[in-house]
Amino acid sequence: MSRAVLSAGSNMGDTVAHLSAVVRAVADELIAVSGMYATAPWGGVEQADFHNITLITEGLRDGMGWLRLCRDLECAADRVRDVRWGPRTLDVDVISVDDDGPVLSDDPELTLPHPRAARRAFVLVPWREIEPDARLWTPAGTRSIAELIAALPADEVAQVRQIAPCSDAGTGALPEWVR
Repeated sequence: MSRAVLSAGSNMGDTVAHLSAVVRAVADELIAVSGMYATAPWGGVEQADFHNITLITEGLRDGMGWLRLCRDLECAADRVRDVRWGPRTLDVDVISVDDDGPVLSDDPELTLPHPRAARRAFVLVPWREIEPDARLWTPAGTRSIAELIAALPADEVAQVRQIAPCSDAGTGALPEWVR
C-alpha cells in the first residue's frame, strides 16, 4: 500500500469538470482533497489562470502506477502536449509517493519526489490546507511544507487564491464543487 500526493491543474475548457473527474477517479483511494485554487500560470507562456487542487491518496499502486493513472486522466481530458508549461485541459502530477518511507526515483519517466514541487506555491499551499504537518523530501533533507512555503517569494504565495473550499476533513465527503 502506498500513499501518494497528486497535484492537478486545468486552464482550458470546463476546468471544474476536469478537476472533478480526477477526484471521482480516485474516490475509492482518496484520503483528502484540497479546495480549488486559482493561480497564475507558471513558466512564462501567455495563458489563462489555472485552477489547481492537491490530493492525498492511498492505494495498491507503486510510483509508476500512480503515474499511469495521471496520464490516463490527462488522456481522458484530451490533454495535448504542444507547448511546455502551456495551456492544458488537465495536468496531473505525482508529487510524492510514500511506501514505508519516501520513494525516491531519478527515472526519466518519473522523478520522485517531483523535482519542482518544493518551489511551487500552487502545489504546497493546497497541500498545507489538507495536511498542515506534511513533509517533503528534498535534496537538502526532509522539510515541512510550511517551511517550504515560507521560503517562497511572498507575492508568489499570495497569488494562490482559494476559489472553492475543501470538504470537512475526516468526513469522507467530497467538496461541493465536485460534480
